[in-house]
Amino acid sequence: MRGILVGLVCGLIFGAGLLVSGMMQPSKVLAFLDLFGAWDPSLAVVMVAALAVTWPGFAYARRRGQPLFATKSWWPTASAIDRPLVIGSVLFGVGWGLVGLCPGPAIENLGTGSASVFVFVLAMIGGMLLHRVWHRRNSAMPSVLVTAPDG
Repeated sequence: MRGILVGLVCGLIFGAGLLVSGMMQPSKVLAFLDLFGAWDPSLAVVMVAALAVTWPGFAYARRRGQPLFATKSWWPTASAIDRPLVIGSVLFGVGWGLVGLCPGPAIENLGTGSASVFVFVLAMIGGMLLHRVWHRRNSAMPSVLVTAPDG
């Protein structure tokens, strides 16, 4: 139960940050991405502020070892820049650039009742489901994985 409450509080803080920073406004995001037009650099300040808060928090969590509200930390282990990462990044960037929304703000924007946001979220869910089907189909097939040596 405590984990659910912690998740709820973190989600509320994240949502409030999106709202206050303007990240929920697709027009503001698109203006930030319009480098050769009416560029609005204010979201760069939001990103730098987010990094300034997050970096020490992650450093503290790594030193601490045992998390406060879980039995173990789930740090990412993958470090390779591979085709799925690049393709996923490109798809994310294209979606963000065309619509001005990424998953967090899109879900928060559902509260506005906008039909276009509902279509975006449905398309996003559809893409996730298609990926799951594709991944299950391809993971059942034998494959050869080539990785670079650690060094």
